[in-house]
Amino acid sequence: MGCGSGGCGTEKNGVPAGCNNNGSCGTADGCNKLTVFDWLGNMNLPEGQSQFDIVEVRFKNSRKEFFRNLNNLTLSVGEVIAVEASPGHDIGTVSLTGELVKLQLKKRNVNFDSEEIRKVYRKAKQSDIDKWKEAQSLEVNTMFRARTIALKLGLEMKLSDVEFQGDKSKAIFYYTADARVDFRELIKVLAEEFKVRVEMRQIGARQEAARLGGIGACGRELCCSTWLTDFRTVSTSAARYQQLSLNPLKLAGQCGKLKCCLNYELDSYIDALKEFPDMDGKKLLTKKGEAFLQKTDIFRRMMWFSYRHDPGVFIPLNVKTVHSVLEANAKGDLPDDIKSAIVTEALAKAVDQPVFENVVGQDSLTRFDRKPKAKQHNKPNRNNNNKPNNNPNQKPNNNPNQKNTTNPNQKTNQNPNQKPKMQGGGNTNPNNKPNNNPNNKNNNPNRNNNNPNKKFNKPNNDNKNTPKNDPPKTDT
Repeated sequence: MGCGSGGCGTEKNGVPAGCNNNGSCGTADGCNKLTVFDWLGNMNLPEGQSQFDIVEVRFKNSRKEFFRNLNNLTLSVGEVIAVEASPGHDIGTVSLTGELVKLQLKKRNVNFDSEEIRKVYRKAKQSDIDKWKEAQSLEVNTMFRARTIALKLGLEMKLSDVEFQGDKSKAIFYYTADARVDFRELIKVLAEEFKVRVEMRQIGARQEAARLGGIGACGRELCCSTWLTDFRTVSTSAARYQQLSLNPLKLAGQCGKLKCCLNYELDSYIDALKEFPDMDGKKLLTKKGEAFLQKTDIFRRMMWFSYRHDPGVFIPLNVKTVHSVLEANAKGDLPDDIKSAIVTEALAKAVDQPVFENVVGQDSLTRFDRKPKAKQHNKPNRNNNNKPNNNPNQKPNNNPNQKNTTNPNQKTNQNPNQKPKMQGGGNTNPNNKPNNNPNNKNNNPNRNNNNPNKKFNKPNNDNKNTPKNDPPKTDT
C-alpha cells in the first residue's frame, strides 16, 4: 500500500496492518482528515507509462500545496521532503502521489501546466529535520508575544496561530477580524522582534476552529477539525425546515457561526415536508372559528392547530385531515369543527404495543423467587389430646382433684375395668395406671376419646383408603 512507509505496517490480505485504519492514515504523525486513501497504491502502471510527476505535500494543520517532482525522486506517502519556498526552502510531508493527484488538482481548480507549481528539492536530511523541529518549538511563544504587541497597537484583530517555515526564515501569522485592519505597523514590529520575514493571512471563524480543534456540543471532536474539508454556508432556513427554535446559543458552534451539522439532515427534512401543506398565511376555517398552526411533527406526520379564542388547547391533525379541510375551505365549505378523535385513534394505533395474554406468568421478573411461607398460628397436633377449650362460657378446670367431665355426646369407655386415659386437663392421679392390653380399642393413640371439643372420632390420617365415618381398623 501507499502508506507502507508511514507507520501503517505491512500489508496482510489486502488490509494494512498496524493501526487497522484500512490505509486512511498514511502519515507518520497519526490519522487525520488531511490524508487521502491511495486505493491505487498497490497497482502497477501500464508498461511504458511514467508516474505522474506532481505530488501533494502537507504542512502544518490544513495547509496543502502541490509540487513538481522534476528530479524523478522515488517518493511515498509519509516521507519528509524539502520543497521550494519564497524565500528559501520549506519542509513538508508527502500526503499523496500518483494518479490520484490529478483528481485533487481538478478538485482545487489547479492547472497541470501552471507555473505556480513549485518543485521538489530533495528528501529531507537529518539537519533539515532538526532545524524544522527547532522552528516548530518557537511557534507558541511567538504567538503569545505577537498578541501582546497587537494589543499595544490597538488593533482589533485576533491572532490564532503562527507557522514557521522549515528553514526559520519566514513566519506566517493567521488572524481573524470583523473589519479591515491596517497591520503595516504590526509587521514592522514583528519583523524587528523575531528577525524573520512576516506574512499575515486572514482566515474565517470556521477555519480558525478547524485549526484549533475542540469538543462540540454533541460530545465529539469538531467535524471541521477531524474530517470536514470544505465549509458550506449554513443559513437560518436550515433550522426552520427542521422545526428548530432560532436560539443562537444552541444553533451556534464554537466558531460563533451556525453549526455545520445543520446541513447534514436538511435534505431528509425537505423531502418529508413535500407532503405537508403550505400553511404560510393560511388558516383552517370552521364554524367554530379560525384555527392556526402551532407546531409540526415531520416524522409522525402530525400538525397541531389552535383556535383563536382558545390558543392554549392544541388539536392534533394528520396531514390528510389538513388537506381535506383546506380543500373544503377552497370550495367555500366550513366544517363544524376540526375533529381530533380520528387523529387520536390513528395515533394510538401507530404507537400501540402488541397485546398478548400472559398465561403462565412467564414475563414476571419474580417468577423464580421463593414465596415466603405463611405464618403458622400454632396449630395443635392432630393426635394431641391437650386441645384448649374454645368455649368462652366454660371456665377452665383448675382443681387437680376434680375429674374431667366428658362430652355427653361423645362415646364413653364401655369397659368398666378400664379407666379413661387422661392427658393434660384429665385425671392426674398417679395411681391410675394405663391399661396395656393391646386388644383394648381405647389404647389406640389415634382415638381422641377424651377430647371435650370433639364430637366424632377423627379417622387415622395414615390410612387414606379408610372412609371418614368409619373408625380405623386395628390389629387383632
